[in-house]
Amino acid sequence: MAQASKNARTSSSTQKFFCSCGGEIKMKTLFENGKVKNQAECEKCKRVERRPSDFR
Repeated sequence: MAQASKNARTSSSTQKFFCSCGGEIKMKTLFENGKVKNQAECEKCKRVERRPSDFR
């Protein structure tokens, strides 16, 4: 049986981030002043940061 090429194989991995309060961090995209902004928000404590690594 033929092997699938390395480019044909698909792997999907999603990374989940958690806040120090125990809530899960979700990424949100906002459109303000003609610019697209990405924000990370904790579902539990509603804390907002620029990226998930800022919650540490």
